[in-house]
Amino acid sequence: MRAREPDSDGFVDLDGVKLHWERFGEGAPTLLLLPAWSVVHSRFWKAQVPYLARHFRVLTYDGPGNGRSDRPLASAPYGYEPEGRAAVAVLDATGTGRAVLVSLSMGAQWALWVMAHHPERVLGSAFVGPSLALVAGGEAEGPPFDEPSTSTEGWARYNRYYWLEHWEGFLEFFFSQCFTEPHSTKQREDCVGWGLETTPEALIAMEWAPQPDEATLRRWCGRSRAPTLVIHGDEDEISSLRIGQALAEATGGRLVVLGGAGHIPNARDPVKVNLLVRDFAESVSGRA
Repeated sequence: MRAREPDSDGFVDLDGVKLHWERFGEGAPTLLLLPAWSVVHSRFWKAQVPYLARHFRVLTYDGPGNGRSDRPLASAPYGYEPEGRAAVAVLDATGTGRAVLVSLSMGAQWALWVMAHHPERVLGSAFVGPSLALVAGGEAEGPPFDEPSTSTEGWARYNRYYWLEHWEGFLEFFFSQCFTEPHSTKQREDCVGWGLETTPEALIAMEWAPQPDEATLRRWCGRSRAPTLVIHGDEDEISSLRIGQALAEATGGRLVVLGGAGHIPNARDPVKVNLLVRDFAESVSGRA
């Protein structure tokens, strides 16, 4: 059972790919909670929506590859530009002029794209555990993704051949790295379950999509004038805290470091994250 059902929902069609969105609440400003890597769908915001919707108008949507959205097997829909355009399409479909963007992990790419290309639509942007190529060696890496590996240990499981043969095993390993905090069994089980709702083929297509390099990301940061908040755990095993520090510096934003937190603190420490997001949204609401 969901703690809060959507007040309305619908679909947008972007280049032939259907994406499902939901709206909660009627307050101001509007918060757009972006998708992350398509290994999970928008339910990963389930600890944020009920609280934030009591104060704001909240939008979520499933990115391509999971949830109620289509699961294309071509890489094009997963590129940073179509992912960014999808966020704008949801704003358009819901009659939203400007919004506070809230992103987790890889969703930071889509948020930065919107901030740089449609600054008139962004009141502010809150990043949680951003996963970006802003510093060398900032993200967890294993052997080459597209080559067979003789190892099945650790990050060697981040490999297309392993995914195709041991998808659930990869999910269990990956989310054990996302949730490094003790007593995270429920959060890991939720995420593994959501990962099983898609296919390794869809995630392989996403893996082949182009990723913005450091120069591109820094150019986007320089083009945006919206206030930013970066929330990052100091025990993040997926995206180093150095990435959050670099993003805050590049955008002139505020960095909040959560002691003992892993990669998805919005699930593991939702009260702290919710209050930070609420305070940030209230602080930028006068720009609406």
